[in-house]
Amino acid sequence: MRGFLLGVVITLLLLIVGGYLYVRGGWVSLATTAPLIPLEKTLAHWALHASIGNAQDQKDPLTIDDNNMQAGVLVYKENCAVCHGMPDQPPTAIAKGMAPPPPQLFRKDEMVTDDPEGVTFWKVTHGIRLSGMPGFESTLSNTQRWQVTMLLAHGDKLSDATKTAFGR
Repeated sequence: MRGFLLGVVITLLLLIVGGYLYVRGGWVSLATTAPLIPLEKTLAHWALHASIGNAQDQKDPLTIDDNNMQAGVLVYKENCAVCHGMPDQPPTAIAKGMAPPPPQLFRKDEMVTDDPEGVTFWKVTHGIRLSGMPGFESTLSNTQRWQVTMLLAHGDKLSDATKTAFGR
């Protein structure tokens, strides 16, 4: 039993020292142009899912109408578009230089219309560490964060008035 515990302790120490040497040896590049390190995407997904918790249960308290949607467009254009793009526009140079690349939220294959509103609101509020996604809890009001959440949740069926607010 004593030999087993010693083996566990030595194994843990070797893993810690090996991890330290791996990082300090320059094997973990933080350059946005570097390839993903082993398990990076999986670990980030697990951590984000655990952080979000039960946010999917939150529902947007605002009424879905053109006023809230157009207000969401203003918030989006001012705070989100530089990374997440505009409808029918190519990604910006900033978005192209980010790692991981930010989803282009008005492209059919990257929309968050199927995400629970509470999850989008959580991401807008708290941001996502090490992704370039800032949290807006201290810079946007609760209403503004729900308005942009509403816009993204219904991004596949924008009214003409909302499209006009985008300048289309």
